[in-house]
Amino acid sequence: MKLLHTGELYWPTTLAAPKQYEPLRRSIRVNAVIVGGGMSGIICGHRLVNNGLSAVILERNTIAGGSSSASTGLLQYSNDVMLCELIEQIGEQRAVQFYSACRDAVGQFGQLASKLPIDVGFQNQSSLYYASSEQDLPKLMREYETLHKHGFAVERWSADDISRHFPFRKPGAIITHGDAEINPYRFIHALADNVEAAGLHIYEHTDVVSCKPVQGSEHRHCLLTSDGCQIEADHIIFTVGYEPEELAGTFIKAELNRSYAAVTVVQDKQKLEQLWHQRYMIWETARPYLYMRTSIDNRIIIGGLDEQTAHPIEGEKSRQRRIERLSEKLAAHFPQLDAVFEYEWSATFGESKDNLPFIGQDPAVPGLYYGLGYGGNGSVYSMVASQLLTNLILGKHDPIAEIVRLDRPSLLNV
Repeated sequence: MKLLHTGELYWPTTLAAPKQYEPLRRSIRVNAVIVGGGMSGIICGHRLVNNGLSAVILERNTIAGGSSSASTGLLQYSNDVMLCELIEQIGEQRAVQFYSACRDAVGQFGQLASKLPIDVGFQNQSSLYYASSEQDLPKLMREYETLHKHGFAVERWSADDISRHFPFRKPGAIITHGDAEINPYRFIHALADNVEAAGLHIYEHTDVVSCKPVQGSEHRHCLLTSDGCQIEADHIIFTVGYEPEELAGTFIKAELNRSYAAVTVVQDKQKLEQLWHQRYMIWETARPYLYMRTSIDNRIIIGGLDEQTAHPIEGEKSRQRRIERLSEKLAAHFPQLDAVFEYEWSATFGESKDNLPFIGQDPAVPGLYYGLGYGGNGSVYSMVASQLLTNLILGKHDPIAEIVRLDRPSLLNV
């Protein structure tokens, strides 16, 4: 089992006594099985059940216990690859379709959050995307023109505009409207409770050890758990958060890296709101990039310092050196605020070679699907995947299916 994070996570502390689910103890037959109980799995389960399919979720550990609990909860339609660059990569129509799907996904989070019985920390928000250097400014302004041309709500800020609204100065920035922030841990648990009542069956501590076609059937599959239970289904969806071993080296071209994040002590609310204009989410053009947001309880969440290694850092002293760098970066932006951290962690995350997620049917195995939200927009990709995979299972056309399919042409040249 891969170690996905080390350190002390913040989000699990925001929900007392989350619901626990029993392991699967019998063999069953269903329309669809979702392997993985994180953000992608729970949203996908919700979408399937609400479209009349019988479905179960099998989670090896606990709901929201993997990569989802190490998320920083930014929901942005802008991607690690700018729209202007994505147009060069896959063409204007498809690139705009993809960005539009991400923007719509943010809105769908808001719709779901409004129906849940507890506060899941969803807030509509705008993002400040600043140029890290003068050299980055022309490309950022080209991105502004591209977003504006295609109807995305965006503003252009000068260096003076930035310094008037924040205690730091950068060469320039764009402001994207239509983003949001969320508490991913509370959202996943609340949605799981909600969709279980609607008919989705959730099983924790249920480890899938094999997946094979049912003998004599072209499309049905049989999963076997470590406890000897068998699950037959027409559709198997892997939302495991990292590259499945059986796909390594075949058609998925991806890298697993590690990143760092930290959460400060509670800030003085009045000072925070004076210094941090409308609590905008903040990120930058440098790669790897720094990103920051505030929380409902007036903390600052900061992340970045990505490193090209697949395993989260395990040594506490080594991790602490990286976390101190995050503290320094926070103090450089907001010297008047308290940069003391109460929570900090290192986590694994995946990036595809062409900066797009992997969502779709296995090209070689009918009825086997993947929803792998690689990249900085993992939560947004989870929402996109739920709709796309449901459409595929129901035989409906989805306009971005060709863009993110596992054997897409954009992977051929990377």
